[in-house]
Amino acid sequence: MPHDPDLRTTVNRLIQPQQVHRDVYTSPDVYRLEMKHLFPNCWVYIGHESQVPKPGDYITAQIGDQPLLMVRHSDNQIKVMYNRCPHKGTKIVIDKAGNTGKFFRCPYHAWSFKTDGCLLAIPLKKGYEGTGLDQTEAARGLAPVGDWHNYRGFVFARLAPEGIGFQEFFGDSLSSFDNMVDRSPTGTLRVVGAPLRYMHKCNWKMLVENQTDTCHPMVAHESSAGTAVRIWESMDKPEGTPTPAAMEIIAPFMSPYEFFEGMGIRTWPNGHGHTGVHHSIHSDYSAIPGYWEAMVAAYGEERARAILGENRHNTVYFPNIMIKGPIQQLRNFIPMGPDKTLVESWIFALDGAPSELTARTAMYNRMINAPTSMVGHDDLEMYERAQEGLLADGLEWVNIQRLYEDGEDFGAEAVLNGTTERQMRNQFDAWKRFMLWGAE
Repeated sequence: MPHDPDLRTTVNRLIQPQQVHRDVYTSPDVYRLEMKHLFPNCWVYIGHESQVPKPGDYITAQIGDQPLLMVRHSDNQIKVMYNRCPHKGTKIVIDKAGNTGKFFRCPYHAWSFKTDGCLLAIPLKKGYEGTGLDQTEAARGLAPVGDWHNYRGFVFARLAPEGIGFQEFFGDSLSSFDNMVDRSPTGTLRVVGAPLRYMHKCNWKMLVENQTDTCHPMVAHESSAGTAVRIWESMDKPEGTPTPAAMEIIAPFMSPYEFFEGMGIRTWPNGHGHTGVHHSIHSDYSAIPGYWEAMVAAYGEERARAILGENRHNTVYFPNIMIKGPIQQLRNFIPMGPDKTLVESWIFALDGAPSELTARTAMYNRMINAPTSMVGHDDLEMYERAQEGLLADGLEWVNIQRLYEDGEDFGAEAVLNGTTERQMRNQFDAWKRFMLWGAE
């Protein structure tokens, strides 16, 4: 993939060990460079295999600004391709999900393609005889992505035809996906319903950084979680009244700094990391009747205890998703412009587990991540204030220096104080490397 001759100079100017230039959040030029270089070089989440259970089922997605589709082919295998007709460039499908039957048909000129992307038919094909159409890229049909991989049902793709491999890119960070899937007694899970979609007027990286920012909950969420806690504590309740599930979900957001410091943060190479090494806001949820018994029957008591004892908070997978294993959730931060990000919050059901678990997951999603949620609006206001504030000319740099150490090695796993900003520095180290990946 060709690189701009001054790309290295531009990237090096923006990233310093303890701070990053505001242009990484505000500049349309930097955003275009991300779309051209960063996202194609990374492994980016496309969707879950449960979204395409039958041949002909498809979903649409995007990597950076590139439109894609994922489809179940007639041989029951998943395919990932560009959502673009090779004739005139028209998007083949525009719905978020559907079933195309045995083939795709372009809505513009009716070129049709098998669900593996191969060209199937062209109306009035005699008009192309002797023109050399069979020697063009159009004759090859829908273009496949550079590479893709299905990891325990989660499908990722890399647009660049050559680059870092899937296992090398993710490494040990895949343990968070393992824990989420292993929480199912059958070792499988499935998407439940459509996601909550929520447009944010801010740069996509602000949302990614916030997932491991543990110094904001007790401040930014005091207006929502703090109010809920005060109301609950002031209520006249009979002794022994159980804490409602909604309070179990929202109250931990008001945990003190000491709680988050002790929680710990782990970082892995290539920009991945998670909060909640030792405990998290998900550690003390009430037990769901029958779930422990199902896990023991499936895994044995020792293994079941190890799986359910791992309560990681937010695991960030660079560049732009976060998962919560204990609550079976995935959030996708989709860039739509330098100051616009579409957030999709997906929930999953654990096959073989009581439905009450899925109900709690759905409640969490509505309370924390919905456009009408209490907690999500606190974060949204902070993002938008920051996006506006970064346009102020008095200061040019954004500080990410908390618990900084000289000579930090982001090529090695590290476990540190839960309020460190190392994971943010880790993300920008990856940002810089993958922006320049393959550059001479």
